[in-house]
Amino acid sequence: MEVHTKTYRTANGSVEGVQVKWAGFNILLAAGAKGFLACPAIDADACQRYGVAAAIVESTPDNPIGTLERFPNRKVTKSNEKAQTLGISEGMDVSDAFALIA
Repeated sequence: MEVHTKTYRTANGSVEGVQVKWAGFNILLAAGAKGFLACPAIDADACQRYGVAAAIVESTPDNPIGTLERFPNRKVTKSNEKAQTLGISEGMDVSDAFALIA
C-alpha cells in the first residue's frame, strides 16, 4: 500500500488530496474545511447522516481517476444535501467544487 498527498490551492483556501493505493485499486479524496470530494468508493449519503458535505467524482473501472493529478479534471457525479447547500452540483467541474469546500 502507498499513500500520496497533494495540496490544491483555490481562491478560498487550500484543499488536501489523499490517495491510498493498493495493487489494482485506489481510494482518492480531497478535503477542505467545509467538506470533501471523493471517488465512488465513498458513500455520500452516509456522510450526510453525519452532517458532512460530500460529493462523488466521476470514476469507473474503465476510466478511473487514478491519480491526484487527474482529480481536478473530473466532474461531480453526485452531491449530498449538505454539499448542495455549498453550491456543489452534479456535472460541476471538480476544480470549481474545490473552492466551495476550501
